[in-house]
Amino acid sequence: MTITLPGFELDRFVRETLAEDLGDGLPGGGRDVTSESVIPAEARFAGAMDTRDAIHVAGLPIAAAFFRALDPDMQIDILVEEGYQVPAGTDLMHLEGNARAMLTAERSALNTVQHLSGIATMVAGYVAAMDNPDCTLLDTRKTIPGLRHLEKYAVRMGGAANHRMGLWDAAMIKDNHVLVAGSVGEAVRRAVAAGVEEIICEVDRIDQIEPALAAGATRLLLDNMEPPTLREAVALVAGRVPTEASGGINLETIRAKAATGVDYVSVGRLTQSAPAADIGLDFTPL
Repeated sequence: MTITLPGFELDRFVRETLAEDLGDGLPGGGRDVTSESVIPAEARFAGAMDTRDAIHVAGLPIAAAFFRALDPDMQIDILVEEGYQVPAGTDLMHLEGNARAMLTAERSALNTVQHLSGIATMVAGYVAAMDNPDCTLLDTRKTIPGLRHLEKYAVRMGGAANHRMGLWDAAMIKDNHVLVAGSVGEAVRRAVAAGVEEIICEVDRIDQIEPALAAGATRLLLDNMEPPTLREAVALVAGRVPTEASGGINLETIRAKAATGVDYVSVGRLTQSAPAADIGLDFTPL
């Protein structure tokens, strides 16, 4: 099982993550001092990675890449498909290979799977709470630097979709842009004049909707509006462009906001605040 993510270099990520843990380039670094001093070089382990939580799985192929980077001949069986929901106690991966390699890669592999599965699991919870097949849950750019592609991948594994990947793939006009431009309409007009095709415009008042649409916005982000105001905004837009509810949305409020007729609901905490899944790896000497 492999995954390919545009803009993400798996080999580089694995190499740099292991180098950080091993202290490459630091005095006395470049090694796993505990494994080297305690574990014979020829020792072999069997390993079983399992989850202690009910989770939606994300990141197993990346974990496998950490182990194979240190032991290319390691036997690895990934037992669960990415994005699947599994109960607590499920084995996710079986491994057999060099013991030192397995111990050295263990923490980097587990950190990755725990973090990504935690995101996927939280996302699935929000999708279930939203309970609206006509509305799509989106993430945001609130990601850990360097991990955006992986975290947004985990969002997809949890059943949601991605907002912008970054600053390059769509204009998103917010209050500070409006402050400089002078008005919502002027900010949108400047983006249109620059040849930007996708222009998302944030509005937090009903009276900003028509100027944004008239200027050429291709999506409206309805920020921090309560359900009655959201319904009014959706009615005013009348299907001319997609609408998105955003701002302070949680498990208790997402269903009511999605039910207002918006096309999207975006939630920053999906990547910003997801708790790590409890996943372990147990070894048996061979």
